Amino acid sequence: MESNKVRQTFLDFFKSKGHHIVPSAPMVVKGDPTLMFNNSGMAPFKEIFLGNAPIKYPRVADTQKCLRVSGKHNDLEEVGVDTYHHTMFEMLGNWSFGDYFKKEAISWAWELLTEVYKIDKSRLYVTVFEGYAPEGLAFDQEAYDTWKQFVSEDRILNGNKKDNFWEMGDMGPCGPCSEIHYDGRSDEERAKVPGATLVNSDNAQVIEIWNNVFMEFERKADGSLVKLPKQHVDTGMGFERLVRVLQGKQSNYDTDVFMPLIAKIEELSGLRYNVNEEDKHKKQQLINIAMRVIADHIRTISFSIADGQLPGNVGAGYVIRRILRRAIRYGYQSLNLKEPFMYRIVPTLAHQMGAAFPELQTQKMLIEKVIREEEISFYKTLELGLKRIDQVCIETRAADKKVIDGRVVFELYDTFGFPLDLTSLIARSYELSIDEKEFEKALEEQKNRSRAATQVDTDDWIYIEENKALSERQEKETEFVGYHELECEASILRYRKVKAKNKELFQLVLNKTPFYAESGGQVGDQGVLENVNESVAVLDTVKENGVHIHSCEKLPTKLSAVFNARVNKDKRVNTTNNHSATHLLHAALRQVLGTHVEQKGSLVNDTYLRFDFSHFSKVTDEEIKRIEKIVNAKIRENISSQIEVMGIDEAKKTGAMALFGEKYGDVVRVVTFDKNYSIELCGGCHVPATGQIGLFKISSEGAVAAGIRRIEAITASKAETYFEEQAKLLDEMKELLKHPKDPVKSLSNLLDQNNELQKQVAAFYKEKAGLLKKELMASIQKRGEISCIAKALVFDSAEEIKNLLFELKNEVPSLICVLAVETNQKPSVSVILSDQLVKDKNLNAGNIVKELAKEIKGGGGGQTFYAQAGGSDLSGLSKVIEKAQEIFSTL
Repeated sequence: MESNKVRQTFLDFFKSKGHHIVPSAPMVVKGDPTLMFNNSGMAPFKEIFLGNAPIKYPRVADTQKCLRVSGKHNDLEEVGVDTYHHTMFEMLGNWSFGDYFKKEAISWAWELLTEVYKIDKSRLYVTVFEGYAPEGLAFDQEAYDTWKQFVSEDRILNGNKKDNFWEMGDMGPCGPCSEIHYDGRSDEERAKVPGATLVNSDNAQVIEIWNNVFMEFERKADGSLVKLPKQHVDTGMGFERLVRVLQGKQSNYDTDVFMPLIAKIEELSGLRYNVNEEDKHKKQQLINIAMRVIADHIRTISFSIADGQLPGNVGAGYVIRRILRRAIRYGYQSLNLKEPFMYRIVPTLAHQMGAAFPELQTQKMLIEKVIREEEISFYKTLELGLKRIDQVCIETRAADKKVIDGRVVFELYDTFGFPLDLTSLIARSYELSIDEKEFEKALEEQKNRSRAATQVDTDDWIYIEENKALSERQEKETEFVGYHELECEASILRYRKVKAKNKELFQLVLNKTPFYAESGGQVGDQGVLENVNESVAVLDTVKENGVHIHSCEKLPTKLSAVFNARVNKDKRVNTTNNHSATHLLHAALRQVLGTHVEQKGSLVNDTYLRFDFSHFSKVTDEEIKRIEKIVNAKIRENISSQIEVMGIDEAKKTGAMALFGEKYGDVVRVVTFDKNYSIELCGGCHVPATGQIGLFKISSEGAVAAGIRRIEAITASKAETYFEEQAKLLDEMKELLKHPKDPVKSLSNLLDQNNELQKQVAAFYKEKAGLLKKELMASIQKRGEISCIAKALVFDSAEEIKNLLFELKNEVPSLICVLAVETNQKPSVSVILSDQLVKDKNLNAGNIVKELAKEIKGGGGGQTFYAQAGGSDLSGLSKVIEKAQEIFSTL
């Protein structure tokens, strides 16, 4: 069965069982501080499992894009090496939210696998949870009894807590699970060793294909388990593994999910993917692994970019960049691909999966451009890394060492992305080895630093019993009134303590709040909770699982009291101005640059706005002027904002712009500034009319990534201040120029005069350097075949000194030259060596200059043939020359 049909068959089957089919949520998670990526099929439904979101459809089915690279579910190092782990994968799932439970889930799973997909029943095994006494968890008798209706008891296996009690992480929804495993071995192998003995034993051919999780509990921060408000079913079947089974393959990569990608990689590399030769030839094994890695990673990177996550240096962006660079390294190292190639695989992926995931087609050009630019950048890094490795190897040999310092190897790994085995390979070509223990130590230290930087200790929620009834009387736990009110009466429903980076905060949930929680690029509100007895500052407001969380440095003394919750009005008004300005800017960009412009990210606070958008060239100064003119015209028109709440389908009919990578509900908020100008889906705060914004000014424009530009801008009083400062600057310049009639012409003449004087000064120093060169040539001391120069001097052009030294190096054979120079009352030392002395005498200019720099209380370094050092003690220059002469005497 072809893979696209496998996916559709699953969805059609559960649709026939009364399930509502929902599209995949974006792979990149926004608005959940506990998760960067959706790492399981259940992650998008976490709010429902926790009881924080209403159940609209009690039965749901979907195929969810997932990514696992870190944390509890870290599969990255296995990817490509084995045949069934992936970074990005599809999870087919059916869900019951307080509706059916174990009996239906199990019977439907068996029906689909054996009657619809026609999988051989004799190759299937199932597991049930055996129980766990320390936590009072009993054997799953209900699942066992249900399975007995379909399979013999010898095929129902007990599973321990590790394998058969599913937990998303250290905290959150969890429960016993029942897995279905498939034995894909040959009949001969199955006759020799029963499949039951190989279940959950990491056998590559006896694999789990479906997991039915019965969500009954929530794991609290203290490790305890509490019953969820309702019992749920969460099932997940790995799409790639299922296709492998149905297509009779021994590897996920041999299916039509991956083979078109591998065929493209074969075309690009001129090499062949041959699993039959993998065990016979080490080189073929490396080729196969590299192709599997690249085929897997191109999916992850492409889907991430399509969902709005660009490669970067922090957070989710760093994860994506790391995965991309891992793929490039494998191509470089094992497939001899020495120029960008990953972006050329994107069209194959878009053609293959674009029907099921249309974002790959609509964002194809952007994905290609972003990947290509990332590749170009990393290849430059690789080139620098190769030069650095060569330099390290030369310096190690020059020091008569046979082992390269492990911390230097770690620097190559951390800075240049060089894997240990590549550095080791290059080192062996210099007859050197590497200190692997020291490398592992440095790597572990970095991991510990990273863990410490991101570690957040979160206590369990403590509920205020006196206020519990308040939330029970309303549809949502917290009623948000902040669109129309900046203060209201509020009571604390629950709180918890959070510790991060040695700072302790308290997070509060209120029954009613005017505080906007950070989302959609708009920062969270700040303000205060106060009553006649006390005042507590609210430092930030965020959303977690749909709940407004208010962060405070301290707890109120009386938690059950009623407070006045008040937003910082000035900050909110300025933030609102900037948010509405981003909508006007977005529309203006599309008007000036073209309708290809789409928002790719934003930040809106009370100081400025930042807007990222798709565009493939620099926005010219003329275009910026036109954009500013349009936005300011719309501000002067004082257009009233129209804000409506409607169904998502109705909103799309209005032409409202939706953002890729955002997850929208069935009901959305539509913000309009003139229906012929700007209509967007947006949950943020906006001005009642555009005149409130006052003034708009773009402060910067630049590139964020390939095909992504960034504009920063200011509005209202900030823009006024900017123009006031510019006017003041102009007045000061006129004052300095003695109030000329034409300030620009006057300044231009002054710059021309200065350039002419600079040329004269440069010519003077060049002539002076020529005379100095003759003087130095005349001072050469001969030590056998070696020409030695050591001189202290005063010279005001460091650049000419450097040029002079390189001229001497080119003209004088076997040269060692040391110059102790006073430049603008600062001491420096320069050392240059001929290449022959570096090679034959194992001399190193960097080592020499470090020793000499001690005399001027300084330090420096450089290359083996040329190095410089600065210092603070002018009186030591003469001692530098004395020490240089001592060095000459040893040659």
